[in-house]
Amino acid sequence: MTATLAPTRTRRLTGFQPTGRLHLGNLLGAMRPLVAEQTTTPTIAMIADLHALTMEHDPAQVRAATIEVAAVLLAAGIDPERTPIIANSQVPEHTELHYLLESVAGFGEAARMIQFKEKSAGDRPVRLSLLTYPVLMAADILLHDIAQVPVGDDQNQHLELARTLATRFNTRYGETFRVPEGVRPESAARIMDLADPARKMSKSSPSAAGRIGVLDPPDVVRRKISRAVTDTVGVVRHDPVHQPGVTNLLGILRECSGAEPGSFTSYGALKREVTDAVEAVLAPIRRRHAELAADPGHLRRILAEGKARVRPQAQATVRRARAAIGLLD
Repeated sequence: MTATLAPTRTRRLTGFQPTGRLHLGNLLGAMRPLVAEQTTTPTIAMIADLHALTMEHDPAQVRAATIEVAAVLLAAGIDPERTPIIANSQVPEHTELHYLLESVAGFGEAARMIQFKEKSAGDRPVRLSLLTYPVLMAADILLHDIAQVPVGDDQNQHLELARTLATRFNTRYGETFRVPEGVRPESAARIMDLADPARKMSKSSPSAAGRIGVLDPPDVVRRKISRAVTDTVGVVRHDPVHQPGVTNLLGILRECSGAEPGSFTSYGALKREVTDAVEAVLAPIRRRHAELAADPGHLRRILAEGKARVRPQAQATVRRARAAIGLLD
């Protein structure tokens, strides 16, 4: 049985994992572009709590972190009327499509994923879900008929797997999935680690000193920026090769202030201005988050409403996939 895809408006999916607290890089690189484009580009904001199960975890902490991510997304300006916010665990079609896609994926394809290689290295136990979660990521995308996925360099491999599985499924069983394209929003910033500017700011970085949490209090923000790695050149200039730390601070200042940085006579002066600019961005988010966090029931309702909005499309996709692959209604 061959299903024909109905034409849809361009829609995107942006995912956030509830593992570790969201940081300035997430805000400037993913959340802010999402907010800026939500009036023109239909997008789903997905909290990937199923992905958190690939590693040792505290169940209560995963639940709490999922609610916190929802609160931060709202506090950052995401409008749930325009952009549904969902937890992928609450939409059961994510896991059903995951298995259907596993039935066309190869072991070698999953085992070649860079994150699996890195996290499975050593003697510690490895969960099977760590191997197969790139296929779950593919299901997350394909389930919602997504046309475009904002990606960074570290996500290209996962998007390519989603495209490969969609194309393979369509070739074997008839047109079923829209094959998504990767996009890099023009407004997306690449924020580097303050302690190691050679690497991207990340929740998994070895030291918390290198990342500024969206909810970090002002004194913590000030301390982290004051201790940010610079160099011995002594001149404030944009030079990614020879002065990556200073260049990163200038980039943060530019992104937070919305203007080109002026001239500075010292690294200390630069760091003070960066601190003020970052605080100007984070302070209203912290205040709004505190208001939202006081009413977890409201946050759960936002997630329930998001689920209700996306589930009809998800169900339609799974029905197409089940019929195409040979399962009974």
